[in-house]
Amino acid sequence: MHDVMSSTDIAQFLEQDQNKDLLRFLTAGSVDDGKSTLIGRLLFDSKKLYEDQLAALERDNVREGHAENDIDYALLLDGLKAEREQGITIDVAYRYFSTNKRKFIIADTPGHEQYTRNMVTGASTANLSIILVDARKGVITQTKRHTFLASLLGIKHVVLAVNKMDLMEYSQDVFERICADYKDFVTRLNIPDVHCIPLSALKGDNVVEHSENMPWFDGKPLLHFLETVHVGSDQNFIDLRYPVQYVLRPSQGFRGFSGRVASGIVREGDELMVLPSRKKSKVTSITTYDGNLQEAFPPMSVTLTFADEIDISRGDILVRPDNMPKIERHFESMLVWMSEEPMESNKHYLIKHTTNMTRARIDKIRYRIDVNTLNKSDSDAFELNDIGRAVLTANKPLCFDPYQKNASTGSFILIDPVSFNTVAVGMIIDRVSEENMPSRITGGEQAVSAAGRSMISRSEREAQLRQSGATIWITGLHGSGKNELAYKLERELFDRGAVTVLIDGSVVRAGLSRELDYSPADRAEHLRRVAHMCRMLNEQGLITICSFISPDESIRTQVAEIIGKEWFHLVHVDAELEFCKAQEPELYAKAERGELQYLPGVDMAYDCPVKAAVTVDQRHVGVDPEEVVSYMLAQGVIR
Repeated sequence: MHDVMSSTDIAQFLEQDQNKDLLRFLTAGSVDDGKSTLIGRLLFDSKKLYEDQLAALERDNVREGHAENDIDYALLLDGLKAEREQGITIDVAYRYFSTNKRKFIIADTPGHEQYTRNMVTGASTANLSIILVDARKGVITQTKRHTFLASLLGIKHVVLAVNKMDLMEYSQDVFERICADYKDFVTRLNIPDVHCIPLSALKGDNVVEHSENMPWFDGKPLLHFLETVHVGSDQNFIDLRYPVQYVLRPSQGFRGFSGRVASGIVREGDELMVLPSRKKSKVTSITTYDGNLQEAFPPMSVTLTFADEIDISRGDILVRPDNMPKIERHFESMLVWMSEEPMESNKHYLIKHTTNMTRARIDKIRYRIDVNTLNKSDSDAFELNDIGRAVLTANKPLCFDPYQKNASTGSFILIDPVSFNTVAVGMIIDRVSEENMPSRITGGEQAVSAAGRSMISRSEREAQLRQSGATIWITGLHGSGKNELAYKLERELFDRGAVTVLIDGSVVRAGLSRELDYSPADRAEHLRRVAHMCRMLNEQGLITICSFISPDESIRTQVAEIIGKEWFHLVHVDAELEFCKAQEPELYAKAERGELQYLPGVDMAYDCPVKAAVTVDQRHVGVDPEEVVSYMLAQGVIR
């Protein structure tokens, strides 16, 4: 019986431990503010350390402790220090501990300005921020920067931990002066809950127990405050937002839509709307691995089924019909630039918002913020760790809420489309109406447009496409293999990532030049039209591949002048007439019988090019584009 009771007690204990509330908080401060000592003290006083860790602490304290007669609790984080000495100085270190009342995850963030992006990473999931200040120094620039970042990320609870009070003789005046300075600064930010606690991490004052050295402080010690601070109301339980991650079909008779409840509460029987399609249906079940539920709320991951067969896919979002997010392409946001590569104003980035992905551009930077002074300044581009307000336009409408109202649907990341590295994180402020959209057209650009010239330069287009505009003009007799070369070249360039347009003579004659015949005059007009089309495409940075007999050398010279000699590259497929006749016998037979006029090589001369850029010697059926590709690489047409 005793064993049964013991098993029951253990099961109850494990269940109780599993169901403990979780608090995520971050610590931020300057290098010498005592962060490591405070975290070590919390780990030690939570009495959750293993015996070997305690033995190692006692041993290391004798050998390399820096706390004189006290235990150097910072040694508990020695592994992190060793990492930093090896150069890993920008990572966020996560530490876990628990008490009888709550579980905790600590994000220990680097304090230096150059690691702003890493503090943002640590703060993105935190409920609370502990900002340490040295009682000897008071509120400094880094204190303000850390507080601003906490406010930016929507952290509603901040603890100002005034450390090293033992070095200031536990002075109440010192503490109150620091608190007054800090609260005067915080009034400009959106942080509703601020608590100031005087402590000494080294001595243990007000870390776990009330300090006898500071009887004038009647607030809670730090650990007690962390155990009791209420963060449940920080969740948005009003606005239902359920981004669909994937469609679940384990069997023929089950079709569910899986995802994580971002906000709000969903119940069985609720009528929901799918965005962007606006289709409606009622929830028939809320399914989890452990069985069905009557309701689900954040941050639960569940699978929903519906009464009707409606089209729902990844990237859609489920909401209540009477409580919808904003559905817009244009919006303003605060951006934190995370990439070492600076922002490119003309670049289209990938934007990942909830489970949705599309492309977006940064239309305008409203201002950049100096995180040390909070001063705003004009800027044309963001660089690493820059923070500022910007206007963005997505390729398709996004379903979002302002970040301060709903962090899940109000946040996004920008991704470089080439490297797939995250370049920025964003917090949406609100939509931007069409009439308030910033114009990206300057006065000088308007003059260019009025003159009929593009506002996008050739170099800008070529930089984005990573190629140079050019025309590869392939000439040769009927049956020489020039068309085959053109299509093989198009395939090869496409596989290399080039953007090409293939222009075939027969296709152009079926449309653009359908009223023209094959007489020398009409043939010249036909090629003139093609040349102007090629020039327009080359000016857009595109590569055109043209397959035309173009038998007259003077006509080819005129074509080169229209296109631009720097863009014109002549390729000659050199094949004997007898070889060509063998490839297209019926065509040549008609010409020889007089049933067909103006066929080069029969009743019309074909001028072999004098100075072709590339000559392909056709001695067998089939041509290889490798020689042409090598030439294009050498000329810098493709990269």
